[in-house]
Amino acid sequence: MKKILILLMIGLTTQLTLDAQRIAIVDVNTILEGSDAFVNAQKEIDKVSAEWRQEIALEYDKIKSMYNKYQAEQVLLSDDVKVTKENEIMAKEKEVRELQKQRFGPEGDLFVKRKELVNPIQEKVFAAIESYATEKGYDLIFDKSSAAGLLFANDEYDKTEEVKRKVGN
Repeated sequence: MKKILILLMIGLTTQLTLDAQRIAIVDVNTILEGSDAFVNAQKEIDKVSAEWRQEIALEYDKIKSMYNKYQAEQVLLSDDVKVTKENEIMAKEKEVRELQKQRFGPEGDLFVKRKELVNPIQEKVFAAIESYATEKGYDLIFDKSSAAGLLFANDEYDKTEEVKRKVGN
């Protein structure tokens, strides 16, 4: 009786092991930071960003100079000229804010530059992860370095369509 029970337990354990999903964890940031292409792309992005920050700082210095000049001459100016000078200063401030938004806004030049330089490297890393997962038989791979989470999943485990049918979509 004991032997049958032990054999049954071994068989059950073996079956559970065979049915288990193979899961791996990778740190995508470490992979990217170890890539010369990524490091060079990041340096290029930093260089361009610094140039644009300098450009904007120079424009703000011009505005400050305009304002200081206006302050010094203000007592000598007529009301019409004062209004004109104030409008010029405000227009210049608006122009520089627009430049700043164009360079650093959510869809600005820096975002486009980063996408242009970094996306091909990231795609290469994700393709390597998918290839590795397929080659080694992993079902799920998670990224521990970000909130992105799941990087690869065997299609067998995607139950989206079944749930959509259940919901009625």
